[in-house]
Amino acid sequence: MNGWRGWVLAGMALSLYVIGGLLIMAGLIMIGILGTQDLWGWGEARGMGYLAFGVGIALSIMGVLIMRIMRNRGIA
Repeated sequence: MNGWRGWVLAGMALSLYVIGGLLIMAGLIMIGILGTQDLWGWGEARGMGYLAFGVGIALSIMGVLIMRIMRNRGIA
């Protein structure tokens, strides 16, 4: 039973880490390149970029923390 739980946690940690990295890159692109353009009526690209950047950092940190917890507890 411990085997499948480790694989699920590893997949979740890796996916959070990758999605966070993609959001960080998308946020930087929106902040730096798109700037003051309107994004489909949702708001300015710079504001959406800051949101994506912040959420991306949070997801990446959460993915790394899950990986560290798995390693320290011997799940991985």
